[in-house]
Amino acid sequence: LADDLWSQSSGINAEYGGDAMMRTSRKPEIMADAAYAMLSRDPKTFTGNFCIDEEVLKEEGVTDFDQYHNCPGEALSPDFFLGDDYPVPESYTSNEPFKLGGDKIAAMMSKFQPLMTPEIISKTGILFAIDFGDKTYVFDLKDSGTISEGSGEGADVTFQMSPDVFVK
Repeated sequence: LADDLWSQSSGINAEYGGDAMMRTSRKPEIMADAAYAMLSRDPKTFTGNFCIDEEVLKEEGVTDFDQYHNCPGEALSPDFFLGDDYPVPESYTSNEPFKLGGDKIAAMMSKFQPLMTPEIISKTGILFAIDFGDKTYVFDLKDSGTISEGSGEGADVTFQMSPDVFVK
């Protein structure tokens, strides 16, 4: 068996997330320290685990997580791949959450909104849509940096996907 390690907060580099996302993400050192802690455990008793970096380090007695933050004091962005049921990092705060609706797809779409920074918009310059059959979400990375429900007409590219695959 093998163990898996995942980050509790986003780990965005400047090329893909821009300066805004860099300020709300962690340094790669948190993953290195968590991996080292996992590899130092007894493989006879510690195997087949899915671990979260912050949880591993808390188990090791780490309490200062600012050392891993790109900009201590800034709110952290949670990793949206962990899902809605997973608690966000303790240092994550959000003023007014972005809402598109109450279903799981809308909840997932809302997690993309913080990634739509001016830097990303200037680097991508596209309009794309994700068509789920009964609902289509349009990502405007050309002008406004918004996500909205719509027809997807005029999109540079449209992805078609079944909702059950998207939310897995």
